[in-house]
Amino acid sequence: HPQGVTLDELAGILNSSKPTVHRALATLRRAGLADLIERGVYVLGDEYLRLAFRNLDGRPETARLQPLLEELAITYGETAHYAVLAGADIVYRAKMDPPQGAVRLTSVVGGRNRAYSTAVGKALLSAIPDALDRYHFPLERRTPNTIVTRDALSAELDATRARGYGVDDQENELGVNCLAIPVHLDGATAPSGAVSVSAVSFRCPLPELVDAVPAIREAIARHLGPAALG
Repeated sequence: HPQGVTLDELAGILNSSKPTVHRALATLRRAGLADLIERGVYVLGDEYLRLAFRNLDGRPETARLQPLLEELAITYGETAHYAVLAGADIVYRAKMDPPQGAVRLTSVVGGRNRAYSTAVGKALLSAIPDALDRYHFPLERRTPNTIVTRDALSAELDATRARGYGVDDQENELGVNCLAIPVHLDGATAPSGAVSVSAVSFRCPLPELVDAVPAIREAIARHLGPAALG
């Protein structure tokens, strides 16, 4: 609720009484973790945001990945991400927008997307034997290109595993395609996450991203070490 939420709304969401929620909010306000911006409307406090961004910036993976993502964003003029698998979703841990370009993507650090409709998600799901058991089929159709059946997703994950990278051909968002390569940080056997280049389709069609796979792999090895490619 970035625009704020009322006590009544929170009590309903939490299925709790208003006095209980009000006492909790009072405690959070004293700690600076929540603010009352107008009569009855609460938002996250500045102290919460300070702690969140300090924690994000202090993560070792963030410091390691930012130079790589910056290079990819500059080289291809598109948005570079690092994301991890969280159950049936992917979570963006780091993002770098291109230095110039009128069209920017709406993804945010900490944001989630369904793994089955993203290149990052498919790159990571392909390394998990029982990945399909995470979903109930048919899947939600995010765009006309979204894979929604069990057989089709199984075939796509097999193809992803064989070629070593995942693709999203406007499956999660119309007008946006993506290519993702799984990476292994700190000697992990399974992929820790995946690095992706997400492109506006009219500016950088998917075949151009596929052609760039060797160069993206080389950049990953140079910044993270050859072992990061598994």
